[in-house]
Amino acid sequence: MTEQHEQHSPSHSGFERGTDGPKVIVVGVDGSDSSLRAAAYAGGLARRQHALLAVVYVQPVLAAGAALGAPVAETTDEIAEDLVAYIREAAERVKGIFEVRWEFHTFRGDPYNGLVKAADELTADAVVVGASEQAGHRIIGSVAVRLVKAGRWPVTVVP
Repeated sequence: MTEQHEQHSPSHSGFERGTDGPKVIVVGVDGSDSSLRAAAYAGGLARRQHALLAVVYVQPVLAAGAALGAPVAETTDEIAEDLVAYIREAAERVKGIFEVRWEFHTFRGDPYNGLVKAADELTADAVVVGASEQAGHRIIGSVAVRLVKAGRWPVTVVP
């Protein structure tokens, strides 16, 4: 009896997610406690996998706030600056102990669409987000649930 073996040659059809572990991990941050825990968790994943940690803040575009004269863009720019400063400070504290390559990206729009755009543009292998802290999301669905339902990347939701 002869044994038959199938040979599989790798197809070279371009980008392939998750073949040798994640190369890019996207984490969504908004300054909330759960998003900062998600960033810490994603940082650990990126370190262990030698992946790039892409920290993403989605600046909300509030047409109603702009119409009322509220300085929405200035406020969200300040939040982004504060988040970058916080992340840099955290990275400096662990420098020499944990080395993580990271980048900060800002997108505009609603959190779900902003994270989808970020993950697509950065060719993310995984997305990490914090669990929603808003009660209304039980009815309309949280960003995390919507990302999972999209089924385009592995999504980790950090409580």
